[in-house]
Amino acid sequence: MFKLITLQDTIRIPPETFGNPLEAVGRQQVKSKYEGVVDEELGYVIAVTKVEVSPIGKIIPGDGATYHKVSFQLLTFYPMIQEVIEGDVAEIADFGAFVRIGPVDALLHVSQLMDDFISYDEKQGVLLGKETKRKLTTGDQVRVRITAVSLGRAGSSGKIGVTARQPFLGKLEWIKEDLKPASESKGKAEEKGSSGKA
Repeated sequence: MFKLITLQDTIRIPPETFGNPLEAVGRQQVKSKYEGVVDEELGYVIAVTKVEVSPIGKIIPGDGATYHKVSFQLLTFYPMIQEVIEGDVAEIADFGAFVRIGPVDALLHVSQLMDDFISYDEKQGVLLGKETKRKLTTGDQVRVRITAVSLGRAGSSGKIGVTARQPFLGKLEWIKEDLKPASESKGKAEEKGSSGKA
């Protein structure tokens, strides 16, 4: 789930940046501190927006910099367990597929792809269902449910596990195929019902 979070912090304005616009320097300091961070509370920090730096700062003895209070917004991606999300297959491996959801790749293990025996074709980079003949390859769009989230500690990118073995999940083409027979049989039943009344 993408979120906009408003935060406040204190930033250090280095002496070498004095004379530059305070807002520009403040924005750069906040960006360098927060963008790209993976945090247990914030999730994946994608971008810093709406930075407002207080024009009044403090000086700490022994440091030539000034310290200013700043309020800002962060655009974050926080994966929630049980959340249904769509993404593109970024990579195929013998053990599963990596699905790009938001700014990160989630693991779709072969055991969570479909109710079928799955083989891996390394030359074509394809996961293939034995009975269904359904193929999954790089670039395919899939709808998955998040089943495991581990954001880890500082310096770690975190891990996300997903499943497609539930109704209305999987490759988007497969979902459309699964829905067709139901809508076609419903349409035929309505035709019979209306012709019987006449």
